[in-house]
Amino acid sequence: MGEAAVQQTEDKLDLSDLERRVGQPVGGGQLHDPCSSMDIRRWVHALDYPNPIHWDEDFARGSSFGGIVAPQSFAVCMDYGHGCQPACVGRIEGSHLIFGGEEWWFYGPRVRPGDQLFQTRRFHGFKVAETKFAGPTVFSEGGTLHRNQHGAPVAKERSTSIRYLVSEAEKRGMFRNQLQPIPQWTAAQRKEIAELRHAWILSNREGVSPHFEEVEVGTKLPRRVLGPHTPVTFACEYRAFMFNAWGSWHWSIPQDVEDPWVDQDAGFTKGFEIDYEGVKIDPRVRDGLFQGPSSGHTDSSRADKIGMARGYGYGATMGAWVHDYVAYWAGHEGFIRYSKSQFRGPAFEGDVTYCDGEVVEKNADSPYGMPTVRVALKLTNQEDKTLVSAHLDVELPY
Repeated sequence: MGEAAVQQTEDKLDLSDLERRVGQPVGGGQLHDPCSSMDIRRWVHALDYPNPIHWDEDFARGSSFGGIVAPQSFAVCMDYGHGCQPACVGRIEGSHLIFGGEEWWFYGPRVRPGDQLFQTRRFHGFKVAETKFAGPTVFSEGGTLHRNQHGAPVAKERSTSIRYLVSEAEKRGMFRNQLQPIPQWTAAQRKEIAELRHAWILSNREGVSPHFEEVEVGTKLPRRVLGPHTPVTFACEYRAFMFNAWGSWHWSIPQDVEDPWVDQDAGFTKGFEIDYEGVKIDPRVRDGLFQGPSSGHTDSSRADKIGMARGYGYGATMGAWVHDYVAYWAGHEGFIRYSKSQFRGPAFEGDVTYCDGEVVEKNADSPYGMPTVRVALKLTNQEDKTLVSAHLDVELPY
């Protein structure tokens, strides 16, 4: 793409509404109700995470937790906008958004049925970079601190959103030109996928934690597989987020902020905007499986209009797969203290996703105050293309 063409596209990226908001607290959605054991069960069901401490009442009561407990990935389920709302601040006309990555810090308290999380959010800033997908593209960052009903910090997330001009993504058609037809899996291939999935379930169903002194650098985690992904699996994931239930949240507005970016128009391209007046009468107007910014995930015809070619998965879901995969290996006494995930590409309709991890470092004197191991992992598809690259610091018993 020539310099003149780049400049022409950059001229369309009016970032003035972002610049004035950098560093400011922002508002967002706040769930009305605490979570229930059914919310937790629905989450792990949708994410295909059959760890029994999260859904099997009898097993959970017999564990050290004494009852159903949420996975660490559940914090994003109790947030608004898949956790990237504070990274989507300011209007960019004719734009769309995909999730670019996230960092998480976990402070210790587990989420249990009856708990509620309250969020404090801030827009940290943005930069513009050239991408093959859509030319000049905005990478913006926002932070969310989650506290429980007792005021105790539970987790902090720093999310990155990728905001791009739909017209430029359509013009380039990167995914349309690169994607193979939707994979058709034979009975033998499906059997192989099912056997790998089952072997992973059995790898640590009892939740036994490896001890720090016994784990060696180079230890490989058992491989996990998810999929094949379909519009049905994407719809199940979307519905599991608590804020997607009609009437489940209200706007939370930070004090003493003149324009806290609440109930605002992000400039999403025509057909993907949110009708905030219409939703007061018909809640389906903002329901992402029918209308609104998320509707391309399960509808290939709409996905193609925003440069994604066909139905595709959610960034927040990929981040949750990362946490669940490592937490299962770490067992009941393990705890993820920190994670950083970079999202390289989506899980498309028809794909399968493989999770592979390895212990790459041990730290007996970690900044978290206890010994930790660092796990590096990748999520890849059946063509060995990287979807997520991540590393996590994991506390283990010692």
